[in-house]
Amino acid sequence: MAPVQQEGKLVAPLLPRAADDGAATCSGRRVDGEGASFQGAVLNLSTTIIGAGIMSIPATVKVLGVVPAMLVILVVAFLSDVSIEFLLRFTDAGTSTSYSGVMSESFGRLGRLILQMCVAITTMGTTTVYLIIIGDVLSGCMSEGSVNVGLLQEWFGTRWWNTREWALLFTCLLILLPLVSFRRVDSLKFSSGLSVLLAVVFVFASAAMALMALFTGRTEKPSLFPKITDRSSVFKLFTTMPVLVSAFTCHFNVHHIKIELRKPSQMNAVARSSLLLCTIIYGATGFFGYLLFGEETMGDILSNFNADSDSSPLSVLLKDVVRLSYAVHLMLVFPLLNFSLRINVDELLFVKVKKPLALDTRRFGIITVSLLASIYLIAISIPTIWIVFQFIGSTTAVSIAFIFPGAIVLRDVNTISRRRDMMLATTMIVVAAISSIIAITSNVMDFTKKVDAI
Repeated sequence: MAPVQQEGKLVAPLLPRAADDGAATCSGRRVDGEGASFQGAVLNLSTTIIGAGIMSIPATVKVLGVVPAMLVILVVAFLSDVSIEFLLRFTDAGTSTSYSGVMSESFGRLGRLILQMCVAITTMGTTTVYLIIIGDVLSGCMSEGSVNVGLLQEWFGTRWWNTREWALLFTCLLILLPLVSFRRVDSLKFSSGLSVLLAVVFVFASAAMALMALFTGRTEKPSLFPKITDRSSVFKLFTTMPVLVSAFTCHFNVHHIKIELRKPSQMNAVARSSLLLCTIIYGATGFFGYLLFGEETMGDILSNFNADSDSSPLSVLLKDVVRLSYAVHLMLVFPLLNFSLRINVDELLFVKVKKPLALDTRRFGIITVSLLASIYLIAISIPTIWIVFQFIGSTTAVSIAFIFPGAIVLRDVNTISRRRDMMLATTMIVVAAISSIIAITSNVMDFTKKVDAI
């Protein structure tokens, strides 16, 4: 199949012409106009955004206070929208059709390589965290000195098949492997729709529990503003920034979704719709989660649901709904991050191979199975890597979301940057860099204190 003209650019086909549908596909998008729908794209991008970060939002509200936290969530969402708009505008102005291509146009092969490594590290680390959390929910874990029983043990007792290793193996083989085997992002739109629905179920269940606790007097009035007592408490405020940046990082999937869209020009509207939906979900999760557990809110609120002493039938049911919906939600988010991980690993390892990954069944299968097996082995070997996750948020995720898009605008190889763009790009880079440095320093200090205490 010959290359296809798309909006003034030559795009190499990702998938061949299918005999049964009569429609050629170009990087996952049908050339005859029957590409991915607007709603499907919104669901896929929203699912990319809403991941493990949602569980840290209530702790972020506890640290910042309700009012500043809601404002910061809005600011990060706004900056994410700006950075995505930058990427899309510079993509349209150049000859590339991908994030790495835009980086290559601006900073050469080195810029492309750095971005690909950042995306690989971010997606590999994040998907590993997802699998660890799924294992915690299904088979239990140790959290802050207490033993949390998994749902499978709680329902069926301790069995060989519901231990962590076997539960995750069955999850990988029966659920994740079929989902990561799809070669188009749009093929995941139905699982993404279910994923977003489960996130909404999580919000409603948390809200119901919070309102029950409020009416029965088991919760305290939430703090509207942060409690600043010393210098360390000021530094702690900045540790929330990487959490929120990670929670809104979806930039590595924007171009993949755009290429498959029926109308690629709608991608900006898709991004804004997704960011608005996720901002509402994050705000509601943060407020009701903090309202429910108050100052006892942990860094991972899932641990609070496990440790909650309320044993009333309705409360137990809601807690099980929250835990199960969250675990299934992560299973459905996993393939979207794996999509970008697989592409970046392929580009890093097979630079000189010209045949598209989706057309090379053997290469596609080897990379897919190898990545899933590696993530599984890491997840069953390491009990928790939340510290690693925090550092990813402070470094690679911040770079992908803000620093690289800002640098592309400042480089301005296509001479399309306006003065407002330059100011926003500079602000994004400075704020991201300062917040990351302070957050890393604060995390190192906290880690050192914990080690000294041991």
